[in-house]
Amino acid sequence: MDGEITATQGTLLELRDVHKSFGHIDVIKGVSLSVRKGEHVVIFGPSGGGKSTLLRMMNLLEVPDSGSLTFEGKQYFPRTDSVLNRARVLQQLRSQIGMVFQRFNLYPHLDALHNVTLALTDVKKMSGKAARKKAEASLAEVGLKDRMDHYPAQLSGGQQQRVAIARALAMDPKVMLFDEPTSALDPELIGEVLGVMERLAHEGMTMVVVTHEMGFARRVGDHLIFVSGGVIAESGGKEILASPREQRTKAFLEAVL
Repeated sequence: MDGEITATQGTLLELRDVHKSFGHIDVIKGVSLSVRKGEHVVIFGPSGGGKSTLLRMMNLLEVPDSGSLTFEGKQYFPRTDSVLNRARVLQQLRSQIGMVFQRFNLYPHLDALHNVTLALTDVKKMSGKAARKKAEASLAEVGLKDRMDHYPAQLSGGQQQRVAIARALAMDPKVMLFDEPTSALDPELIGEVLGVMERLAHEGMTMVVVTHEMGFARRVGDHLIFVSGGVIAESGGKEILASPREQRTKAFLEAVL
């Protein structure tokens, strides 16, 4: 059914009837979904179906044309604040939602340690000493204790993505968003990034992941959401991988599995 996941008690993040168009193209067409604390949501589907746009609405990197976004019971969109206050509120939202991108987005002129400390000193206003301690712990958590002084060009793609994960983790987010985090990696590097993500999931991190890695979805996903043509075509637990109800879900899975 084109529709929604009904919000339940413990909802951390909720989108309601969101729409998004780029020019004359309707990319998201009235989607509603909720993410509960501790839940691992996996969004999958064909390229161009709206997955990444939907994910980016969760921290308002993409602003919906209509609908609403609520985080921890507070509505962040729509708002009628002054421009200054709106920017402050947006920063508050994003400081609680970690984001890991497809292309790493590291600063090439900074080593791994300083890529992680930058947001801590600029956004959280931590002292240099406290930020360094936090960054070192985050890099150690993703297995890069011995690469802290390396620059992005000196790291493999998998290591760069783990630096990006450490950067997001250092902010102590309440939810982590992953936008196809392995799609820019060589096949032999994918496992190291998925391994870090799986460990985070097992440790209880709330996660929303856009991915084509169906093995990861099967191992980690609590809620699986198939997005196609700008709508949620099907959603449920891991059972939809084995027994999809919708023909377009079945056709997609037959092509990728």
